[in-house]
Amino acid sequence: MAVKGLDLTATSLAEMSSILDVIKEPATLLSLDYRILAYNQAYQAIYGEIQGADKTCYQVSHGYSVPCDQAGESCPLKRCQETGQKQRVLHLHNTDQGQEHVDVELTPVRNSENDVICYLEIMHLVKEARATPGEGAGMVGRSAAFSRMLEMLRRAAPSTITVLLLGESGTGKELAARALHDASLRSRGPFVTVECSGLTESLFESELFGHERGAFTGAVGRKKGLIEAARGGTLFLDEIGEIPLPQQVKLLRLIETGTYRTVGGIEPMHADFRLVCATHRNLKRQVEEGLFRQDLYYRISAFPIDLPSLRERPEDLPLLIDVLLKRIAGGDSVQITESALSVLKRYAFPGNIRELRNILERGVLLADDGRIDLQHLPKECLVMEEDVQVSVFNSQDSIEHILPLDVFEQRYLNHLVKVFKGDNKQLADQLGISERTLYRKLSRLK
Repeated sequence: MAVKGLDLTATSLAEMSSILDVIKEPATLLSLDYRILAYNQAYQAIYGEIQGADKTCYQVSHGYSVPCDQAGESCPLKRCQETGQKQRVLHLHNTDQGQEHVDVELTPVRNSENDVICYLEIMHLVKEARATPGEGAGMVGRSAAFSRMLEMLRRAAPSTITVLLLGESGTGKELAARALHDASLRSRGPFVTVECSGLTESLFESELFGHERGAFTGAVGRKKGLIEAARGGTLFLDEIGEIPLPQQVKLLRLIETGTYRTVGGIEPMHADFRLVCATHRNLKRQVEEGLFRQDLYYRISAFPIDLPSLRERPEDLPLLIDVLLKRIAGGDSVQITESALSVLKRYAFPGNIRELRNILERGVLLADDGRIDLQHLPKECLVMEEDVQVSVFNSQDSIEHILPLDVFEQRYLNHLVKVFKGDNKQLADQLGISERTLYRKLSRLK
């Protein structure tokens, strides 16, 4: 059998397949023109036995008739050809379990003259996220925005680098932190969450560092802190932007030295955890306003990852609804009508996936016939629909009467005040302005 770049016989192909079986994950050898030369048993278990000598990787993995780069995706083999270097890319592959996220790693194989003769492709199945409905409580999505975020998580997970998860409230930052932990070398260790918002100075120290007996009134015994509880695993500081300045100093010292003292303790203790932080706040702005230490910011933001809002991934909405209904008590037998889904696709979801779950829980309780329809949706979803069609972008206003910008802004803010569920700090963050500026604008409304 002659293949572009490499001459192989049936015997050598069988030997290569046998060698590939040393690799535990699905693996193939690809010719220079995308044809599958050999594959291991793990590959066959996922993609089935390859029938015919001219099967290509894009046919088996995607069902495409052309290479991935010609179908609108990033092709690792094409990038290997252009750079001559190993490439990695996250793809959606057709498997025996349906479409799944796969972290594809492609490496050029060279001969003694340093010419590329074929490519070794290894598929790392992503267990931390799914692209189809199923059991479990992990992340779900298949949109481009979701895939970009997932690829960043996969890149950071095997290392010890500190990760900062950025995104609006309700975008699933704790699920992302858990995915980082599960894909890391510390996955067998504990995953410990510290909810930073609302912790007083004394409570923050006691919770994080632990305390000794008699350290303060009411300390009747020694208490192990969350740093000690996270030993060998991951420490997740949720909403780190809420930590007051005095506590930021102590946290910075912990990160820089890797040591800490319990409240009332004398001997320094060694910390052993991988740090992951998350916030919905604009930390750069908080640094400028003197609310967050600049040195701490640079310590925790070594690898920032943006989590997309739900309105940035509208194509994931039907999948998320399907999955969330299966996770809600009594929701596995409930469906959503096309009209209700159409309205939700145009809704802004200020509370993101958390708000979507609340809407569906309400719908499950109200839908006696097992169908969530328009009348089962909260009024803010329907108000938003009316505002988009009539109040804000009224066709008569847009054509015959152009609105001054300040009038448009007043209408928009007046609508947000009615439907937004968070506080002014959250609203200001999402609008990209300071809370003081928002207060001034709202004062003018009144």
